[in-house]
Amino acid sequence: MAPELAFSLLGLLALAAVTGWPLWRGWQRRRWGAHPFPAAWRKLLQRQFPIYNRLPPPLQKQLQRMVQVFVAEKPVIGCGGLVVHDDMRVLIAAQACLMVLQLHGPRAGAAAAPYPELREVLLYPGAFVVEAKHHQPGGVVSQGPEVRLGESWQEGRVVLSWTDVQAGAQSGEWSAAPGNGHNVVMHEFAHQLDQETGPANGAPALRPGQSAQTWAQVFQRAYDDLIWLANAGEPTLIDSYGATAPEEFFAVVTETFFMQPRALAMQHPELYGQLRLFYRLDPQVW
Repeated sequence: MAPELAFSLLGLLALAAVTGWPLWRGWQRRRWGAHPFPAAWRKLLQRQFPIYNRLPPPLQKQLQRMVQVFVAEKPVIGCGGLVVHDDMRVLIAAQACLMVLQLHGPRAGAAAAPYPELREVLLYPGAFVVEAKHHQPGGVVSQGPEVRLGESWQEGRVVLSWTDVQAGAQSGEWSAAPGNGHNVVMHEFAHQLDQETGPANGAPALRPGQSAQTWAQVFQRAYDDLIWLANAGEPTLIDSYGATAPEEFFAVVTETFFMQPRALAMQHPELYGQLRLFYRLDPQVW
């Protein structure tokens, strides 16, 4: 075979691989989403994720399709001796996919693609210990063990505590015994959204029609207020952990937006409005 012909064939094969992979992936996702949603999964969400019961029927159906894609596509790997089963995968997927129903859902015939850059979820039985850097006054940086409930890595990996995944699903105003609204899945997957354009910084890529200037002004005011209240030891609806950094503030207010939407809309209407535009959802009306 002539070298020119060989190079041409290699080029055509490379082109076919590049163009064919997205088509095959889209077909596969549509196939997963078209399967009947298992009755056992529906009962699990009704029992362990109360917000699911409040969703309008169209959003319930869309969430079901996205959960099926997520469970089929995203490996959930047990760590620390934890054996992962489908109930775990479904509960994680439902909380993560709820956030992106209107962001990563089907568009113009394309399949739902929740968190396309996510490669895997690592799941520990409970809180886990990592080696972390600690920034201290005067620019001193030390390193030592730190207990965490979750982590989000820019290269497409999320780490979660199973105990806290379960607790978060039951928290907020949707539960019969409402807790504090913490949701570790939503917190870490908010970081994933923040990391779509680079390191998390509290300024994710905004949606068409959103004003970057308005977003920055509203978030800066709310962030500054939270810092002041946290330093004063005052109780806050938004968890004071959000005062530690802008990226943590975005993740914490995302938790509050989905788990305590009415309270957030009442206390921080401008902040709620920006999140409503970003996620294209309005949880307070569910």
